[in-house]
Amino acid sequence: MDQIVLQAMQKWPNVPHCYGWLALDARGAWRMRDEQTQQQDLPGDKIMHTALVGFINRNYKADEQGCWYFQNGPQRVYVDLALTPYIAHTDPLQGFVLQTGEAMPTVNSVMLTEEGRLLLAIPGQVVAVDDRDLAQCLAQLRMDGRELSDEALLEWLANPTDQRILTWQQAESTIPVTRIATKDIASAFGFVPKPRPT
Repeated sequence: MDQIVLQAMQKWPNVPHCYGWLALDARGAWRMRDEQTQQQDLPGDKIMHTALVGFINRNYKADEQGCWYFQNGPQRVYVDLALTPYIAHTDPLQGFVLQTGEAMPTVNSVMLTEEGRLLLAIPGQVVAVDDRDLAQCLAQLRMDGRELSDEALLEWLANPTDQRILTWQQAESTIPVTRIATKDIASAFGFVPKPRPT
C-alpha cells in the first residue's frame, strides 16, 4: 500500500466504507459506477486516467471475508467483481500479466467455464484470462495429448459428460483442465463478487 494511504488510515481510522461505486470488469478494466449506473445494473464508465488506475492497482486488497477493495486514503472502496478478483492479459515477454501490472505467478490448475472462460489458479487466488487473449491461449490446450481444434473444444464444453482428457501445456509441465460453473467460481475460491454492508 502507498505510504500516503497508510498515513491517512492512521489519521482518520473511522471513515465509512463505500460500496457499489467501483467495479472490475471481465477484461480487467476498473469502472466507476454512479448511483444511476448502480440502479440500472450497468457496468459503469471505464477509468482511463493512468495515474488513478496505478493508484487503484497498488492499493487493491482483500479483507478477511474475501471482499476485495481499493484503499482510497482512509476509506475502503469495495469492488464489484464481474468475474474474478484478477484478470490476466498475455504479454510476449512476461507470459501472463495481471490487471494490476504484476507478472502472474506459476499456474497451479486450469479450468474452463461452460461459456469457455479460461481460469488459472495461482497460489491463493483465481485469475480469469481476458477473453480477447483466449485465442492465443488455445495453443497451450491439448486433447488426449494432441493439439486441440476449435470444434473439439466446443464439443467438450457443450458435453459435460465428455470423457476426453483436456490438458494445459505450461513449459515442461502438463496440467489437467477441469470444468467449473461460472456460478460456482466465487464460492470455490472464497471471494465475494458484490460486497455490501452487513
